[in-house]
Amino acid sequence: MDTRVTEVADGVHQLTTFVPDFPLGFNQYLIDADEPVLFHTGMRSLFPSVSAAVGTVVPAASVRWISFGHVEADESGAMNEWLALAPEATVVHGQTACMVSLWDLADRPPRPLDDGALLDVGGHVLQWIDTPHVPHGWESGLLFDTVTRTLFCGDLFTWFGDYGPLIADDLVGPAVAAEDAAPGSYSLHPSSASIIRRLAALDVATLAPMHAPAFTGDCRAALLELADDVARRIEASASA
Repeated sequence: MDTRVTEVADGVHQLTTFVPDFPLGFNQYLIDADEPVLFHTGMRSLFPSVSAAVGTVVPAASVRWISFGHVEADESGAMNEWLALAPEATVVHGQTACMVSLWDLADRPPRPLDDGALLDVGGHVLQWIDTPHVPHGWESGLLFDTVTRTLFCGDLFTWFGDYGPLIADDLVGPAVAAEDAAPGSYSLHPSSASIIRRLAALDVATLAPMHAPAFTGDCRAALLELADDVARRIEASASA
């Protein structure tokens, strides 16, 4: 497997791996800061390819912070491989994930962040945002780079199939089609749509999903359109 490396915002590198016979691409994001940040680790099977890709931008062992949206193999599966490779690295996540999973799963203690907390990594300042049940588990959260205005939005906007690194037109249509084809991937919690609308209130210049191209179009409109689709699904589920 090869991992494609593309700079999608200033100092923000998308690392994309397409796994043969699998319907999704997998994006990790490396923030080339004074203290480099890896958002998503990928599965353990992707570690050789992803770590080699990181090494084309910064020494892989220099990664200082590791984060992800929620505890799941494709987001955090190689967490401990990264902790072994990068001796100064620390996992950073929300309070809930640290409490229920990461204190036990991570080989070194994680650093928990409160909702809205800022992490200055040198050249980039990251804001942790709690998003319980969006798109999946109650420990879910996202990172927003306040300098490049990049929202690392995890499993939101998931596409099926191949895709290029960066687009500026329709991010939402293929994501709605993917959910129609495989319903149930989003957690339709009563607050799900309002949480996505909260994200739309951020001044986002680039959306950086895990299973879709990065998006540099009207990010606020894309988030609101996705929120409307989630609200429609919640209403349909409640009336079924």
